[in-house]
Amino acid sequence: QLQLVESGGGLVQPGGSLRLSCAASGFIFGRYIMRWYRQAPGKERGFVASIDNGGVITKYADSVKGRFTVSRDNAKNTVYLQMNNLKPEDTAVYYCNVVCGLGEEYWGQGTQVTVSS
Repeated sequence: QLQLVESGGGLVQPGGSLRLSCAASGFIFGRYIMRWYRQAPGKERGFVASIDNGGVITKYADSVKGRFTVSRDNAKNTVYLQMNNLKPEDTAVYYCNVVCGLGEEYWGQGTQVTVSS
């Protein structure tokens, strides 16, 4: 059974930092690109960051580039999102995502990030 479980969200002030984690199970984690998305209430779900299977190639949305860093630890089957200099517009539910062999997309339950003074 494929599972993705996000954690690490919370309430922070503008300029603060959080590190999100996504613990994966049920597939060979080290073979797949992992992605982070986010969705605010009433808004579209949008891409945040991705990391290739070996942790070498990373990509970011323009809105987070220079502030967020995605990384992974394949030995722990975990992908991370370090978020620095957070802004109110970063407020959203953050989701971990993987596309497996049959083309199915899998999502975690999400973790809430709220940036407010």
